[in-house]
Amino acid sequence: MAATRTLFVGGTGVISSACVAEALEAGHEVTVVNRGSSGARPLPEGVEVLHADIRDPESVHAVLGERSFDVAAEFLAFTPEHVRTDFDLFEGRVGQYVFISSASAYQTPPSRLPVTESTPLRNPFWQYSRDKIACEDLLVEAYRERAFPVTIVRPSHTYDRTMIPTSGHWTDLERMRRGAPVVVHGDGTSRWTITHNTDFAVAFTGLLGRPEAVGDTFHITGDEAPTWDRIYCDLAEALGVEAELVHVASESIAAVVPELGPGLLGDKAHSMQFDNSKVRALVPSFQQKVPFARGAGEIVEWYLADASRQRVDPDLDAAFDRLVDHARAFG
Repeated sequence: MAATRTLFVGGTGVISSACVAEALEAGHEVTVVNRGSSGARPLPEGVEVLHADIRDPESVHAVLGERSFDVAAEFLAFTPEHVRTDFDLFEGRVGQYVFISSASAYQTPPSRLPVTESTPLRNPFWQYSRDKIACEDLLVEAYRERAFPVTIVRPSHTYDRTMIPTSGHWTDLERMRRGAPVVVHGDGTSRWTITHNTDFAVAFTGLLGRPEAVGDTFHITGDEAPTWDRIYCDLAEALGVEAELVHVASESIAAVVPELGPGLLGDKAHSMQFDNSKVRALVPSFQQKVPFARGAGEIVEWYLADASRQRVDPDLDAAFDRLVDHARAFG
């Protein structure tokens, strides 16, 4: 694989930070454009940083000048308006534009498993997913009509040590620590593909600068699909406790905690397993090396290392108590 001059829009998020590090390790020349905040994921040495706000296109034009790149990897486009702005910023300037979409754009619930790249795109539950579909539609049209060099990548649930995958995040783990029951959506047996960001980054980097990836779509996910019960129990085991799981219908959770509804009903409530053969055909080295049991240990270690990270949402905690009481009274 030839080295590329790759521009990352973003670069310090859960997924993009691992991709920046992997691309640098693979010998690519990496430039990141962002607002300059690193948070929990500082950029590695050797990365060129251009400070600009992608929501302020003039600031991006100013820092890019007349420069061109082999690849632009866009991690911060979420609406068609964002994509239209990128056409102006990058068309004629890059040899490949990699758009980060979402596996939640696939038909929900899926009519059959495993999901492949030819699975229809339709999610009536989650606006985030519908916006990603609309972005994809614009990009496919641009490729067909004027050869805009897009590659679409669809991650599924991708995490790092800072990201607890359960609905309650640290509130769930704190409930486990104090012996309180935790709420698991559905009956806990649906299977959920969960992918460590370093595994994702291997496949993603393998697509950079690949002419055969232009005009095409790939999802990148792990092969492991544990049940939600297993995910909660892996986190509990990492904490050194035993979790008491209380199963509650996703619709009931959404009714009591509306902000959880779109992500549950439009994504997590349904079993999702993926066929990764398409991306693996181009990147044979891609495999899942980090099982979630190991990832759960990384998560717990990171949170326990600093008490300021252990933020309990009291309203959510109280809502979980109500859901547990109701499930026990009427279950």
